[in-house]
Amino acid sequence: MLIKNISVLQGSELDFILRTNVKIEHNSFKKIQSKIQPDTNEECIDGEGLLLIPGFINAHTHIGDSIGKDVTLNSSVDEKIHPVFGVKSKILKNTSQENLSNFMKNTCHSMLRKGITTFVDFREGGLDGVILLKKALSDVPIHSIILGRLDFYQKSPEIRKNQPLPADKLAVLDELLRQCDGIGISGANENSTSVLVQYSKTTKLRAIHSSETEQSVSKSKKITGKSETIRALSMKPHFLVHMTFASKSDLTNTAKKTQGIVICPRANSSLAEGIPDIVMMQKAGCVLALGTDNVMINSPDMFREMDFLWKATMGIHKKRIDPKEILKMATVNGGKVLKKDIGIIERGKIADCIFLDKHTIDLEPMHNPYAAIVHRASESAIRAVMIGGKIVHGKI
Repeated sequence: MLIKNISVLQGSELDFILRTNVKIEHNSFKKIQSKIQPDTNEECIDGEGLLLIPGFINAHTHIGDSIGKDVTLNSSVDEKIHPVFGVKSKILKNTSQENLSNFMKNTCHSMLRKGITTFVDFREGGLDGVILLKKALSDVPIHSIILGRLDFYQKSPEIRKNQPLPADKLAVLDELLRQCDGIGISGANENSTSVLVQYSKTTKLRAIHSSETEQSVSKSKKITGKSETIRALSMKPHFLVHMTFASKSDLTNTAKKTQGIVICPRANSSLAEGIPDIVMMQKAGCVLALGTDNVMINSPDMFREMDFLWKATMGIHKKRIDPKEILKMATVNGGKVLKKDIGIIERGKIADCIFLDKHTIDLEPMHNPYAAIVHRASESAIRAVMIGGKIVHGKI
């Protein structure tokens, strides 16, 4: 496929190129340059008036709770989403597999229409939960990275005694990992250091929530005398999630020992927990990606996520932030954190991308493409979504 006369945000720095040609072969970008001739019988499309941007990477979701949208609005964080006694846990256990599957599938279609080409899901429910999500995704053309977890949570006395993972759970863990892309752990406060070290031996992708609330940070120090993030790092995670209340020391250690942090500013705010300090995170050297978190408390919309983060951060710090940096968190940085060839329009990278209509009423005239995407664009500006070189939504 050859797309002619299209504007592109290219490469790791999202360089804006006006009116170029893009050649796609198989599932990857083959060439991006102004002079390309189509091969014999090759499909050739006129991209005049369109802006090609990388597909969004929603780097942290929990789509299993899609059936519980906006329940318990006035409850605390633990009352809502604690993995053992939270309302979410009760909903997941008391809802039929068919209903859970249907609403997860609806969320995936919603993400596709909003330009999300890859999502990373922390999947609850053990092996059964992973299998259920895989079935729900069987006919939805979206890239998924499924991080499963054991239905195993320790209490404070067990953590203080540093009790290991029971032998019977090791066999379950092995089977779980055969069925998914890695593990996504609820947090250090539900696991002893011994268990976290056991998880660190996993050769697949490893991730864990950390320092999401002030309560979780203080609980870790009370139980173990150590920072929650320092304990989380004993799992040798590829990335951490949230870090809303991480200290400068925590962030420095995270920058040295992980591939990055996935932040979820709208979800944190909807839980009345504040937003992550991206200025401090960047100064510490952390690579930042974006996620929308629980569908129960937040919509899976990266346009809204970027808009909120950009303006809230500038409002708090009273300092201008380049919107390109925010857009990178939704695209390029997600690929970096995951170590995958996604989130970037570059030769050899997977052809996951969004075709935006530059002439749509909310975007025209487009004087600054980065600002336009971050705080003006929405689902209505999307002409088409491509995944792996194929149009999966809309048309061009």
